[in-house]
Amino acid sequence: MIRIVTIIGARPQIIKAAAISRTIRDFFTETIQEIIVHTGQHYDEKMSQVFIEQLQIPTPHYNLGIGSASHGIQTARMIEKIENVLLTEKPDFVILYGDTNSTLAGAVAGAKIHIPVAHVEAGLRSFNKLMPEEINRIVCDHCSTLLFSPTATGFHNLVREGFLPDTLPPYHINNPKIYHCGDVMYDNCLYFSDMAERNSQILQQYGLNPGKFILITIHRDSNTDQPQRLESIFRSLIRLTENTHLPVVLPIHPRTSKVLKSKLQLDPYKNLQHQPNILIIPPASFFDMILLEKNAALILTDSGGVQKEAYFYRKPCVILRAETEWKEIIETGAGALADANEEQILTKSIEYLKNPPRNFPPIFGDGLTAHFILNEIVATE
Repeated sequence: MIRIVTIIGARPQIIKAAAISRTIRDFFTETIQEIIVHTGQHYDEKMSQVFIEQLQIPTPHYNLGIGSASHGIQTARMIEKIENVLLTEKPDFVILYGDTNSTLAGAVAGAKIHIPVAHVEAGLRSFNKLMPEEINRIVCDHCSTLLFSPTATGFHNLVREGFLPDTLPPYHINNPKIYHCGDVMYDNCLYFSDMAERNSQILQQYGLNPGKFILITIHRDSNTDQPQRLESIFRSLIRLTENTHLPVVLPIHPRTSKVLKSKLQLDPYKNLQHQPNILIIPPASFFDMILLEKNAALILTDSGGVQKEAYFYRKPCVILRAETEWKEIIETGAGALADANEEQILTKSIEYLKNPPRNFPPIFGDGLTAHFILNEIVATE
């Protein structure tokens, strides 16, 4: 029996871990034992517990209760507590997802005490080291033994950084194995799409008509912590709804909400609240978010996960960042970078609404990525 510690901490990791946990339950109960550790990085119930329940993830065996803090303090506390769990549980592998501080802490903790790390979403690069997520990705990859890249671009990024594409076993931190394997988020898209239709009433709740509204999410500190960027984004939303007469739906992220409450001098935000066609709603549950994404005419976001979900549901996406780790989405024409530039956001949004993209090639795998990952972990042992 192979023992795996899965580390989650933020909403996107909970969603990705669902694919792995579900596949263990359905196909690997005789060969894999999973121990789930929640760092507590996302401690708001609407951003964490509700996702664990809806996605049918087993209750975490450990909740480290780290909570919010500066990058250094938060990551240091995570490393200390994750190390204690690993020394207690003595797993054969640690599975990490994405690029948060929980990812970084798990990679450092595991590598330092010689427990092999498997990184799901390896190789992604924005090539902007001012993003804390970029530092987390790079460090995690270089601490890992098995690196599972969802895209061909991610695989080639690893090769450019010195990873060998054709290593032979035994695999370890000095002889890692890299894969182009597809995306576990696409696994979830296929699995949960119909379930969301049955379980969410969010369209009816807010009187939204399919294909007749715009969805936006904002959560990155590069946007939330810079008032001038938020002001620009909010001004663009006001102009967008005035130009198109389409309602704009903004599920408010706790970080964004906290920033806005402390900086109410933001006139564009106050104007936003009085716009009848702009709906600022609580954080959306997993099923509610799927329904919003599937039925939006256009999605605006600074989230890497929402960029992909927009692509899965064949929706155009305006990206509120200067760069993205999901280069393929840009290359297909399904996504466009607008940063926080008011004019670019407005222009690209209206272009997409008038001429939505039609080309969505299958760049994220076949929906069986979790099964592939677990097969490789079992084979490595």
